[in-house]
Amino acid sequence: WLLERIPDPPVSPKGGRPPLDKARVLGGIFWILDNGAKWKDLPPEFGSKSAVHRYFQRWVREGVFERILREAGRLVEERGGFRLYECFIDGTFSKARGGGDGVGLTKVGKGVKIMVLVDARGLPVAVETTSAAPHESKLVQRLFDFMLTEATPERVIGDKAYDSDALADELAEQGMELIAPHRSNRRHPTQDGRPLRRYRRRWTVERTIGWLQHFRRLCIRWEKSTKLFQGFLHLACA
Repeated sequence: WLLERIPDPPVSPKGGRPPLDKARVLGGIFWILDNGAKWKDLPPEFGSKSAVHRYFQRWVREGVFERILREAGRLVEERGGFRLYECFIDGTFSKARGGGDGVGLTKVGKGVKIMVLVDARGLPVAVETTSAAPHESKLVQRLFDFMLTEATPERVIGDKAYDSDALADELAEQGMELIAPHRSNRRHPTQDGRPLRRYRRRWTVERTIGWLQHFRRLCIRWEKSTKLFQGFLHLACA
């Protein structure tokens, strides 16, 4: 299924070197994603390091991995695999050792955030990577700009970082209920204990983030380009 959606490499009419086998190239990209190593450490069994890297850049530029993730999401939705009656949201920090665009400065250094929205079973429904500088509550709407489903969640559940009246109103306009524990400085409570019972299952999104962090290339961003880092993220979620 995956290889069918990877385009064949272009063949030059002037001849030249034969194109690499795309299954080997994809295996090399998976090896980098899984091990977190630099491209120069790619084992020779996957082909030339520079060639595999060049293929990866081309496929990201053409939106191949994003299309694969979107098609996988549509396939799951058509089969009724998503459970959207409650979705959980959270973010994780990745240091940006290579610098580049889209990097933000925080108390723990420069880096990016991986934001993820998962359904009740932990399947990614929306993912995004962005600068780590803005507060997480300011990054939620960008997630809904990259939804893998046509249907919207009934409830969005997050931690105290998402306790925001402005965010709750924004989601309510889209037909979603925000559930988040109150911050200690909130004067006027807006939720009672009944909806907050769902918060006990917030480990679902933490488990998904743990799964994503098994792909070591997502733990530290070496790419100077946000698009290339997103390519790894989309492939991991797919």
